Amino acid sequence: MLNGFSKTIDLIHRSMDAESVRRDVIANNLANAEVPNFKRSELNFESALKQALESEERKPVIELLRTDPRHISNYMPLDYRDVRPRRVLDYLTQSKANGNNVDPEQEFNLLVQNQMRYMLMAQSANYEFEQISNVLRG
Repeated sequence: MLNGFSKTIDLIHRSMDAESVRRDVIANNLANAEVPNFKRSELNFESALKQALESEERKPVIELLRTDPRHISNYMPLDYRDVRPRRVLDYLTQSKANGNNVDPEQEFNLLVQNQMRYMLMAQSANYEFEQISNVLRG
C-alpha cells in the first residue's frame, strides 16, 4: 500500500508543480496581450504523463530475451518521473490585426481552470494523508 501511496503523492506533487508553471505561462500571456506579434504559449504535460503511465501497463505478451546489452528490447516503458512540463508556442490560433494571438477572456478562463485543478490536487493530497493517518491511528 505504501508504494501505491508514494506514487500517488508523487504524481499529485508533479501535477501541482506543472499547474504552477502553467499559471506563470498564462500570466505571461496576459501580460503580453497587447504586444505586437507576440505568440501565446501553452504547457504540455498531461498527455506526456499519460503516455508514460500507459507504457508501464503495455507489457508485451512475449518479452524477448536479451543475451547482450546491445540488443534492443521489445519492452521499454517510459518512466513517469522523467516527464517534465514543456512550454510550446501556439502558432495555430488566429491572430489579431497586430499579429498577437492572445485572447484575454480565454486566458482568464484558463487561469480559473488552472486554479481549480490546483485546489483539487491539494485536496486529493490531503485526503491521501488523512487515509494514512486513519490507518496509523486505527
